[in-house]
Amino acid sequence: MYIKKILLFILLAGLVVGGIFAYMVYDAIFAPNTSFNNEQAFIYIPTDADFSEVVLQLEPLIEDTDSFRKVAERKGYISNVKAGKYAIQKGMNNNEIINSLRSNNVPVKVAFNNQETLKDLAGRISLQIEPDSMLLKDAFNDPEFLKANGFNDDTKMTMYVPNSYEFFWNTSPEDFRARMLTEYKRFWNEKRLEKARALNLTPAEVISLAAIVHKETAKVDERPRVAGLYLNRIRSGMKLQADPTVIYAIKKHTGNFDTIIKRVLYKDLELESPYNTYKYTGVPPGPITMPDITAIDAVLNSEKNDYYYMVADVKNFGYHMFAKTAAQHNRNKIQYIRWLNEQKIKR
Repeated sequence: MYIKKILLFILLAGLVVGGIFAYMVYDAIFAPNTSFNNEQAFIYIPTDADFSEVVLQLEPLIEDTDSFRKVAERKGYISNVKAGKYAIQKGMNNNEIINSLRSNNVPVKVAFNNQETLKDLAGRISLQIEPDSMLLKDAFNDPEFLKANGFNDDTKMTMYVPNSYEFFWNTSPEDFRARMLTEYKRFWNEKRLEKARALNLTPAEVISLAAIVHKETAKVDERPRVAGLYLNRIRSGMKLQADPTVIYAIKKHTGNFDTIIKRVLYKDLELESPYNTYKYTGVPPGPITMPDITAIDAVLNSEKNDYYYMVADVKNFGYHMFAKTAAQHNRNKIQYIRWLNEQKIKR
């Protein structure tokens, strides 16, 4: 009888201990373990990071680091850390957090617009994904990649069509570059290629002309008219004589793309550069900026007009006054020169 009581006691004690242990295991795995008030928080795990880096980023976001470590070890996550951007939802337990870190790499929106150089583009992209600007710049300028895909030092910027794209945060420079090449080929579909052929221009030449149109006017509704004007000049064998190309030529010549030039001087028109459209006919050998898609499509769908000249309209800022003849243009030009002098804009 006495032995039975002892055995019963041992059994009950075992059940109690087992229950406590089971509760502790359940609590460690399935109890909520977040400490932030927002609906979700994000962590960014770098490439080649180890588990300690994950814990370091999670410490401000979870209540119990020790229980997280134990569950991570039990689930084999400690030796299987993956880089990327990951979302932690409010109220998640350790099991859910680890599952999210294993398989829920969240894409990020990457956007860029009108950079003048690939160095500028690399700097812009490095603020949005993991690789630094130097690694991105090196990938963008890789001569073997450029040659293999039909680009050169002048046309290499044409591959990057300004837009908003989804990437994983830990995308490598080479993978980013490859995706941009894919997007470039997708952009130049048969419909756009046919329109380029009808203009007797290559895609690179269309983008180079679009870059000029983009720089000449920020008004999207005016871009097809400006494009039509420049196409008239190309067809007639006239020089484009576009001031933005001279400004770009000066920046490229000096190596200082931060230079601000508000007024092109007559002496600037003599600068020896293939980008100086006051000296050379046709479009420049490459784009002077990354033009918006609206500017590219403005060239491909240009307005049919008889204009050959334009000058800024000081009575309707942002727009231009257009002319069919040099005499009419010179009359229009007087008001612009007067305005520049009144504003004391000398450079």
